[in-house]
Amino acid sequence: MGEGGPRCEIAWFGALCDDDYEFLGVPDPDLRSSWEHCRDIVLAAEASGFDNVLLPSGYALGVDSTAFAAGIAPATTRIQLLLAVRMGEMWPPQLARQLATIDQMASGRLTVNIISSDLPGESLDSEPRYARTREYMQVVRALLDGQPVDHHGEFLDLVLDPPGATTVSGHCPPFYFGGFSEAAKETAAAESDVFLTWPDTVEGVAATVDDMAARAARHGRNLRCGLRSHVIVRETEAEARVAAARLVSKLDDDRGTTIRNRSLDAASVGVSRQTELRDLSDDEGFVEDGLWTGIGRARSGAGAAIVGDPDQVVAKLEAYRAVGIEAFILSGYPHLAECDLVGRHVLPRIDHGPLPPS
Repeated sequence: MGEGGPRCEIAWFGALCDDDYEFLGVPDPDLRSSWEHCRDIVLAAEASGFDNVLLPSGYALGVDSTAFAAGIAPATTRIQLLLAVRMGEMWPPQLARQLATIDQMASGRLTVNIISSDLPGESLDSEPRYARTREYMQVVRALLDGQPVDHHGEFLDLVLDPPGATTVSGHCPPFYFGGFSEAAKETAAAESDVFLTWPDTVEGVAATVDDMAARAARHGRNLRCGLRSHVIVRETEAEARVAAARLVSKLDDDRGTTIRNRSLDAASVGVSRQTELRDLSDDEGFVEDGLWTGIGRARSGAGAAIVGDPDQVVAKLEAYRAVGIEAFILSGYPHLAECDLVGRHVLPRIDHGPLPPS
C-alpha cells in the first residue's frame, strides 16, 4: 500500500464526449461514444476496482451525461458516479429532482462535477458566468439538503420548497469543481467540496493546493483537492514511452488544433497553462520526470499524462498525494485497455477508497 498519508479516491473517465482513440486524433468508429461503449468503460472501471467514474458533459460531442447516469446507475453496484452538469443548462428545481432521483437509482453513490463553461449558443464573460454558477450551486445544494429556498439574485429569483425526491443520505452529494480564473477559484473556494486541478508539475500542483486552501479558509471552509490526469503504465519505462509515442504517431497538428478548439473551454486560463507546459517540455514532450505533455497536442482540457512503469506511476501519484491531492481522476487511451492496465498495476499498490463525507 502507498505511504502518502490517508487513503485517496481514484476514479476513471467515462469518455462520453467522443474522446477515445487508439491513435490520438484519428477517429475510430468502434471507439465513438455510445451507450454500449461508455457502459463497457464504466463496468470495466468498477470491475477493476476504481472508486468513482467521471461522466463528462458535452453538447456537440458524444452522449448526454445525465441520461447516461440514470441508465448506468442500476447496472453498477459499488462504483460512485461523478456526473458532470452545466450550471444554467437545467432549471435548478428540475436539476435537483433529477440528481436526487439518480442518487436513489445508484443507492446513494452519486457525486456531482460542476461545469461552468458557456452554454451552447451563448458567450458570457467569466465574472457573470461564475456568478451564475455560484447562484445555481447555492440553490441546488439547498434543495438537495432538503431546505426551502428563498433566493433573490442576479440570475435566479426563487421561492421554493424542497423537491419530493431526496437523496439516499438526505444531503447534497459532494460538488467537484474545476477552473483556474480568479472567478472560478473563488467560486470553488466558496461553494465546492473538491477542487479539481489539471496535470502540472508537482511543484505547480502544490502551489495550487496551497492557494485553494487559503481561499477556502477565507470563506471559513475546508476544501479537498483532486487531480485530473491521463496515465500510460506499462511493465517497463521503455514500453510506456513507446506507447506514448505510438499514441501520437498518426497525429496531424492541424487536426489536433481542430480537436482542441472544438471544446467550449478552449480559451480558458487552465488550457493556457497546459499549453505552457508543452512549451516547457523536452524534445520527447516530458516537462518533468514521468509527466508527458504530448496528449495536449490534440486535446483541450487535461493535456498531460503520467507515464512510466508501475513503480514510477505509483511514485508520481504518491508525490501528488504528499502535496495535498486527495482524489485522482485518471484516463488513458484506449480507455478500456488502459483501465485494465491501471487496475492491475497501480490500484493494488495505493490505499484508496471513496472520499468520506466532509
